[in-house]
Amino acid sequence: MTAIVLVRLKAANEQRDTSHWKLSLNALHINGNDLTLEAVHEVANANDRRAVLLAPDARQAVDRARAVVDALVANNQLSYAITTGVGKLSDVRIAGDQIRELQVNLVRSHAVGVGDPLPVAETRAMMLLRANSLAKGYSGVRAVVIDTLCEMLNRGVTPFVPSQGSVGASGDLAPLAHLALALIGEGECVDEKGARIPSGDALKRAQIKPLVLEAKEAVSLINGTQAMLAVGTLALLAAETLVDSADVIGGMACDALQGTDTAFDERIHKVRPHRGQIHTAANLRRMLEGSQIRESHRDCGRVQDAYSLRCIPQVHGAVRDTLTHCREVFETEANSAVDNPLVFIGTAGVRTGDSPVRAERSSAASEGETISGGNFHGEPVAFALDFLAIALSALAGISERRIERLVNPALSEGLPPFLAPGAGLNSGFMMPQVTAAALASENKVLAHPASVDSITTSGNKEDFVSMGMTAANKLKRVVDNTRNVLAIEAMAAAQALDFYLHAAMPLKTSKRGQVAHTTIRSVCATMEKDRVMYQDFARLAELIASGKLAQIVR
Repeated sequence: MTAIVLVRLKAANEQRDTSHWKLSLNALHINGNDLTLEAVHEVANANDRRAVLLAPDARQAVDRARAVVDALVANNQLSYAITTGVGKLSDVRIAGDQIRELQVNLVRSHAVGVGDPLPVAETRAMMLLRANSLAKGYSGVRAVVIDTLCEMLNRGVTPFVPSQGSVGASGDLAPLAHLALALIGEGECVDEKGARIPSGDALKRAQIKPLVLEAKEAVSLINGTQAMLAVGTLALLAAETLVDSADVIGGMACDALQGTDTAFDERIHKVRPHRGQIHTAANLRRMLEGSQIRESHRDCGRVQDAYSLRCIPQVHGAVRDTLTHCREVFETEANSAVDNPLVFIGTAGVRTGDSPVRAERSSAASEGETISGGNFHGEPVAFALDFLAIALSALAGISERRIERLVNPALSEGLPPFLAPGAGLNSGFMMPQVTAAALASENKVLAHPASVDSITTSGNKEDFVSMGMTAANKLKRVVDNTRNVLAIEAMAAAQALDFYLHAAMPLKTSKRGQVAHTTIRSVCATMEKDRVMYQDFARLAELIASGKLAQIVR
C-alpha cells in the first residue's frame, strides 16, 4: 500500500512540475517596464488566460524597495502613508502596533464603489496593470503582494469591482480598493458563471491564501490609474479594429455610390503628410482597385464626391492619428509607478537640471528614501480617454452620412429607394438609418469631455481631479455605438453591391470588396423583402469586433 501511495505522489509531483514548466514557458513575465497593450488583452481575455509571473530581476528591485519601508517602520521614522494616515489625515501619526490595522481600515473604508460591475476582462486588465506597476520596484510592497495578484489572474479569481465612485485623482481609489478587498479575503468575487461569491470562498477554491497587508501596502494597492487605464486599453484595441473595418466598409460604400478614387491619389496625401491620412488613402485605393463598378462610370460628368466619400482619408486618418497618440499615452502609463509615496534606492536627492527638487522626504539616507508626489493623478489618461471618444464619434458620424447616401433616392446614384426590393411595399433600410442617426447623435453627447470637470474631495486636500473613470465609462458606450453604426453601414453597403451583381449587366466590385462582401454575407443574408434586422446588426457587430473585416486591409 505504501509503495502505491509513493508512486501516486511521485506521479502527482511530476504532473505539477510539468504544469509549472508549461506555465513558466508561456507566461508573461512582468517587470514594470515593457508591458504591451496586446499582452494586457491576452491576459484580460478569460478564454486565453495567459499566465502571469513576476520577473526575477523585478523581484530583486521590489525587495530592495521593501527593505527601505521596513527600515522606516523599524526606526519609527515619519513617512507619509507608512507611519501616518492618508489624505487630509496625513498629519495623524500611526504607531507601529497599529500599522496592520491601518492597512485593513484603508482598504475597507475606500471600497465604496456603486453601479454596474466592471466586466471580467476589464477587471483582469486592471489587476495585471496594478501588478505591473508594483513590479517596477518603486512602491515598497512585498513581492508576495504581486505574486498573489498574479495567482488570482492565473487561477481565475476575479474581484467584484463596481464601475462608479472614482474621480481619478488619488488614482481610482474606489475600484482599486475593491480589488484590494478581495486580496485580503473580504468583499466579493465573480465566479466562472458570473455569480457573486464571498472573496474568502473564491480564494479558498483557488487555494490562494488571503494576504495580511503590511506597512504601505494598502495605499500602494489603491493609489493608481489602473481602473481607467484598463477600460481605456481594451477600448483602444477595439477602436483600432473599428478604424480598419471602417476603411473596408467605407470603400464598399464608396464603390456602391459610384464614387471616384481620384480623391485617394497618393500625390494628394503626400503633400499633407499626416500618417493616418496616408494610411487610409492607401487602404481605399486597394479597396477600389480593379472594380468593374468604378470603371463603368469613369467618364461620367461628376467632378467630385460629397465629403463623406471624398474626405474619408482625412476623417478616418485623423481618427488613426488620435489612436496612435492614445496608444503612446496608455503604454507609458502601463509601465509607470503611479502610487504615493514612491521609494527610491541609492539616492540622496532627485535633481532636475542643476536644482534639487523640493519634496517631502522621510529619509535622506543614501541607501533609499521615500518621496511624496502626485503620479496617481489621472489627467494624462483622462485627456486620452476623452480624445478617443471624440475621434470615434467622428468615425460613427461620417459612417452614418454614408448610410444616408446609400438609402436616400436623391443621393444614391440610382440605387433603389432605401435599398428596398419593391420599395413601397418594402421599407428596406429606412429605419436602420434612423438607428444609425440615433447612435451617432448619442455619441455627440457622450463625447463631451469629462476631463474638463473637477470637484473638490478629501477635505479640500484633493482639490483638482481628473474625472478619468467617468471618461472611461462613457467611452465604452461610444465604442459600442460606433461598432453598431458600422454594422448597419456594412449591411447597407453589401445590399447595394448586390443590386449591381443582379442588374441586367452585372458589375463586380474589387477583389478586396468581394472578400468583404462574402465575409458580411457569411453572417447576414441579402434582404429579399422586409425582415427583422436587429439580429443581423448584432451578428455584424460581432463580426467587426472579431477583426475579420479589418484583416482585409491589414
